[in-house]
Amino acid sequence: MDTSTATPPTLDVVSDVVCPWCYIGKRQLEAAIERMPEAERPVVRWHPFQLNPDLPAEGIGRRNYLEQKFGGPERAAQIYERVRAAGRGAGLELDFDRIEKQPNTLDAHRLIAWAQTHDERDAEPLVEALFRAYFVEGRFIGDRAELARIAGEAGFDSAAARTMLDSDAGATEIAAADRRARELGITGVPFFVFDGRVGVSGAAGPDALLEASAQARTQA
Repeated sequence: MDTSTATPPTLDVVSDVVCPWCYIGKRQLEAAIERMPEAERPVVRWHPFQLNPDLPAEGIGRRNYLEQKFGGPERAAQIYERVRAAGRGAGLELDFDRIEKQPNTLDAHRLIAWAQTHDERDAEPLVEALFRAYFVEGRFIGDRAELARIAGEAGFDSAAARTMLDSDAGATEIAAADRRARELGITGVPFFVFDGRVGVSGAAGPDALLEASAQARTQA
């Protein structure tokens, strides 16, 4: 069969940019894709899921957030140590101590959706830049000026990104996509869907992702 004109497989990734397991899952996915033959490498599409949709637009202090979510920073430190170890295993050095403020991620998801459709560009560099900004550099990704700077660092037009962010473009669509994910039974992220057929929940390793990709091809 001539694969040069075949429709490439798709991979839908449901995630949130403040989810450390999503960052780890992204690294696992990259490792899996590296092992795929060129013709089997999917077109990746990013979809929103807000872990904390009720946070105010200006975010809240990190300590306050940790007390609400985990009962305090001590309990959070225990949990995050396990996440740090998993991150190191995936080649990431996650620096939770640099995070001063917990953001609402609606604008970040709006920016990803904009990048994904803007000039048909791949949004992956922006997704990577957002994860790195938050988990490695401790930047506040709830601020629109900061988001526009990150977009520029990822190769997008920062002025155009800021103009979009200062509007309400995409807000309704992001809320609907988040709601649709929950209606489909997705309760945690990351969540990977290969060719609309096979789903994988959590930051699964490359072997599990490769197996899911193969199952999707078989079902096709």
